[in-house]
Amino acid sequence: MKTKKNKKKNRKILVKLLIIIIVVLLIVLYVNKARVKNIYVVGNNYLKDQEIIELAGLENYPYLFKISVKSIENKIKMNEYISSVKVTKNIFGKVSIEVLEYNMLLKGEIDNVIYLSNMKTLANDNRVVALPVLINYTPDNILKEFLQKLDKIDKNILAKISEISYEPNEYDDDLFLFCMNDGNYVYITTKRLNNINKYDEVLVELEGKKGILYLDSGNHFQVLE
Repeated sequence: MKTKKNKKKNRKILVKLLIIIIVVLLIVLYVNKARVKNIYVVGNNYLKDQEIIELAGLENYPYLFKISVKSIENKIKMNEYISSVKVTKNIFGKVSIEVLEYNMLLKGEIDNVIYLSNMKTLANDNRVVALPVLINYTPDNILKEFLQKLDKIDKNILAKISEISYEPNEYDDDLFLFCMNDGNYVYITTKRLNNINKYDEVLVELEGKKGILYLDSGNHFQVLE
């Protein structure tokens, strides 16, 4: 009796193992033949989805087993616009690419470049429509600190700045003049640059008047005649 029971038990175990082996083989066969079916790109503002897909080497929707998540990430990170990237994939052919791009802060009029939040520069191109324009020479040490602070400014406020000029005087070697899109001017130092975030609040108090706002010291307003 025990022998028969053991045989039945062994058969059940063998059947289960056989089923598991078949399922594993089917999965392996499926994965080997499965191709990338859907590619989702998120987080990009400057680079187009297709550009990122081409950077990743996925434009021909290759076989899943041929693509490495790490390899794709390394390829995309080589692009000068990209700060970081995370790639995921699943056995159903879905690939998700989440990117973080460097912020573009300024256009340099003299050298015709775009200054990024990582302190690097790009050749000016048609990706960027509206950025403040730095119109004159600024020493590297002053510019570096200025860009670091500018990167923390509210993007809606940054969009309201038309031109920036470096205007040092005997008191402040980090003084800048902002020409705003609405016709106002703002004097401000790098040390107090975060004060520009209050610009909209100040506008309400000005009641439509145009002039020069001094945020470098004293926070006073001079009406232009």
